[in-house]
Amino acid sequence: MENAHKTPKVTGIGGIFFGSDDPKKTRDWYEKNLGFDVTEWGATFESRNINDPDEIHSTQWSPFQSGSSYFSSSKNELMINYRVQNIEGLVHNLKENGVTVLDDIEDSDYGKFVHILDADGHKVELWEPSVK
Repeated sequence: MENAHKTPKVTGIGGIFFGSDDPKKTRDWYEKNLGFDVTEWGATFESRNINDPDEIHSTQWSPFQSGSSYFSSSKNELMINYRVQNIEGLVHNLKENGVTVLDDIEDSDYGKFVHILDADGHKVELWEPSVK
């Protein structure tokens, strides 16, 4: 299994998610004033891996309705998604270090996801993208 040989670690930012009293107004503001190319889900920014230019990474930016359960367990309505490699190994290490892991690893079309709490009680999303 190729993934088992990769060091469990964060490799970049996968997304920034935050609460908004009016997510549509917020998306529209960023589109009008900062040129974001928005959809109903927010905006996606793409970049290339400097060490492997054929590898394209994406970062998702999304305002959520204030009070959304998406931020439950967190102290505030801001969550950063970190792109990782070897999510299984990383979750194993986090548990050994006493980190609160909020759910089981979820496997989806977009990759694997899991949520943890950091030292300040902020919810963090870890994401291992699907290999294309």
